[in-house]
Amino acid sequence: MFKYTYIALALLTTALVPFQGAQATSASSIPSPSTAEVVPAQTSARAFFVNLKNNQEITSPFTVKFGIEGMKIAPAPQSKPGTGHFHLLIDTELTEAQQKMPIPTDSQHLHFGGGQSEVNLTLPRGKHTLQIVMGDGGHKLHTPPVMSEVITVNVK
Repeated sequence: MFKYTYIALALLTTALVPFQGAQATSASSIPSPSTAEVVPAQTSARAFFVNLKNNQEITSPFTVKFGIEGMKIAPAPQSKPGTGHFHLLIDTELTEAQQKMPIPTDSQHLHFGGGQSEVNLTLPRGKHTLQIVMGDGGHKLHTPPVMSEVITVNVK
């Protein structure tokens, strides 16, 4: 545990050196989500489900808890290196084209831009796929993408 703390502190210190003397920017100079650059993720970052397993049987409504290692959670539109926020994909996946654009917002692409790390879901009976995807302040995937594995849940 202490080893990881020292490594994290060293990485944080290294990451902050380029920002010494940085000036604050006005709101008008902040890029819009469609023009914002993708924020890099740490290559060791990993998203995962805290309380659900693949092929788990559940009763609706149920709670989904998101986990992340190697990154910090930050509310949108913050776009600092090594930060992001959760998105939950339900019964869908991001196409190659969608992976280059902001993550859509609809009933199959849930955004947690406030920094939330769990949600209560109500899904109809049957099998459903779930995947956690990390997005930057502009709701774009990091480089490299940080995604959980796709799991299937069976709602009774």
